[in-house]
Amino acid sequence: MIVINYFMMCLVFGTTFLAIKIGVDHAAPPFFAAGARFFAAGAILFLWMVWRKKAKWSLLLRKEMLVTGALLTFGTFALLYWAEQYVTSGVAAVLSATGPLMILLMQMMVLRQKATGRAVLGILIGLSGVMLLVLPNMVSVQAGSRWAIGCAAVLIGEVVYSVGALYTKRVTENFAAVSPIALNAAQMIYGGLLLFLLSAFTERVTMGDLLEPTVLGSLIYLTVVGSMVGHSLFYWLVAKTNPVFPSTWLYVSPLIAMTIGVLFYGETAGWFAVLGGVAIIAGTVLTNLDSLRQLLRRPARLTAQAAAEGGTGSTTGS
Repeated sequence: MIVINYFMMCLVFGTTFLAIKIGVDHAAPPFFAAGARFFAAGAILFLWMVWRKKAKWSLLLRKEMLVTGALLTFGTFALLYWAEQYVTSGVAAVLSATGPLMILLMQMMVLRQKATGRAVLGILIGLSGVMLLVLPNMVSVQAGSRWAIGCAAVLIGEVVYSVGALYTKRVTENFAAVSPIALNAAQMIYGGLLLFLLSAFTERVTMGDLLEPTVLGSLIYLTVVGSMVGHSLFYWLVAKTNPVFPSTWLYVSPLIAMTIGVLFYGETAGWFAVLGGVAIIAGTVLTNLDSLRQLLRRPARLTAQAAAEGGTGSTTGS
């Protein structure tokens, strides 16, 4: 399930970059659109979890939910949505791939955790792939000041995201008895509210813009698939593994984002993109090789343990 959910998450997040781009290209106010997406998704998920008696209303009163929402949802996606007004979905996806490197650096510098040489090499290979993906866009795009600022905004958002990913791991440990889906829903509610607040001070929102069919379709897709499905999968993977492993979707999803951008939105990609994609996948596997080995060995250990228990006279039946 870890492997299956990981690839599902990569596919979902790979398509969201283009969905965001389509929305903002058709005059959707970026902060309000992001707020509507996350608040709606969070509210629906949280009400569902309360109805199933897997979450309590008191969870919304915990400061951890506000902090997580401010980092993972508000800070990251306010900057990403704003930036996609000026950069292509492919470039935004590629720049987002810096997240795992920042997480690893924070673990080393702030948490004083040691990284293996293999992990560092994998990060470097992955980043070389990111550069190969960026290069064609740098050549073809008439890079103005807003394009450069947009790129910088995505990178700053990834710094915020990395802090949030590490903080999320501690939150899931402290709230081990609470469903990760409920935790995810609560943080999206707070992130959405903060985005609404930012929109109120910076944007002019009209119903005509929001009800335009393309904008509405983008919002529904991002709410249901991008937030309710994708972010729940991410939260679940963080709880089951570590902050770095699920965050490597930022290496895989740019390939998906670039591909669908070319096929469905007229964005361009050449051989550099193919080479970059190969490097990204290789770097992802190399960076997380130890974690992957542990995850693959876990079923074998459980099977051996069950057999040992059966051999010592266990009477548990099927």
